Amino acid sequence: MLEFFIQNAWAQETPPAGSGFMSLLPLILIFVVFYFFLIRPQMKQAKEHKQMVEALAKGDEVVTSGGMLGKITKIGDSFIHVEIAPNIEVKVQKHSVSAILPKGTLKTL
Repeated sequence: MLEFFIQNAWAQETPPAGSGFMSLLPLILIFVVFYFFLIRPQMKQAKEHKQMVEALAKGDEVVTSGGMLGKITKIGDSFIHVEIAPNIEVKVQKHSVSAILPKGTLKTL
């Protein structure tokens, strides 16, 4: 008599199991997209910056990440001395150099 008011709860059949690779495919696709659009360009840019920092030489005109323009007067292991005005030198880290300017750029500014 109770079965009339409350129906029996039967277990559902399990859906057919898909292959494990098909369930991981979206995750792999997202990783590939992130690699080619985010990770790879960032690694390339870091490699180019490292090569630029290693190629710094005395007399190069540079721009620091803080926006200072100057000419390199001394080079150390991790610091360089940059002359920003006649007889005014500042000591900055090598990795703070963001660009090397063409020769003579400071005279035109």
